[in-house]
Amino acid sequence: MSRNNGQTGPLIDLRRVSKTYHGTAGSFAALTAVDLTIARGEFVAVIGKSGSGKSTLINMITGIDRPTSGEVWVGGTAIHMLRESQIAIWRGRTIGVIFQFFQLLPTLTAIENVILPMDLCSLYSRRERKERALHLLDQVELADHAHKLPSELSGGEQQRVAIARALANDPAILVADEPTGNLDSRTSDRITALFETLVDQGKTIVMVTHDRDLAQKALRTITLSDGKIVGAGVTAPVAALAVKEGV
Repeated sequence: MSRNNGQTGPLIDLRRVSKTYHGTAGSFAALTAVDLTIARGEFVAVIGKSGSGKSTLINMITGIDRPTSGEVWVGGTAIHMLRESQIAIWRGRTIGVIFQFFQLLPTLTAIENVILPMDLCSLYSRRERKERALHLLDQVELADHAHKLPSELSGGEQQRVAIARALANDPAILVADEPTGNLDSRTSDRITALFETLVDQGKTIVMVTHDRDLAQKALRTITLSDGKIVGAGVTAPVAALAVKEGV
């Protein structure tokens, strides 16, 4: 179900989204009546303590999970209305997901890992897939390591391959779940700088992190607590720039 082509209005629009899980120990409200809009080209950090609802929020946006109530619109598509088979196709073409633990296939080389999403979505010709994968690896400064297995790469290099893989199908949105959680501070800064470059190129990035210093590098932060948004606003550096420029 599509409301529009996603060119007008917010790219991501969550409307009164709630998610309740039911188990033997009772019910647990992971999200409660969350309203959230994210514009095209924004770099947004989602922060909060463990169990605050960060991952559940991300799962709503990516269609990995469905809301108990409320609406989830991404690029004009009502994700909460899609069937499972439709969601898989939509996700593969619309969203690139970057995980904390990289999740590269260990038996595939870096370039093969990047090509895989294109194969799964039947995008581009075989020759174009290889050329595009090499281009993306070059963008993350890993073209020289294209034919290495993940075990031959450092943690930071594996994460950059994972970012190249997430970009394989040219998605409008990148969702990163604790993307620097297993990296040292220097490598984390390098990954964050790469995110900033991708935003400059027109990508929209939603990053979950528990690191408030890292979150300050995003354009806007969303703070969750007990499944509710308890804070939202531009980060200090961006606010300072706006004041300086008289915005």
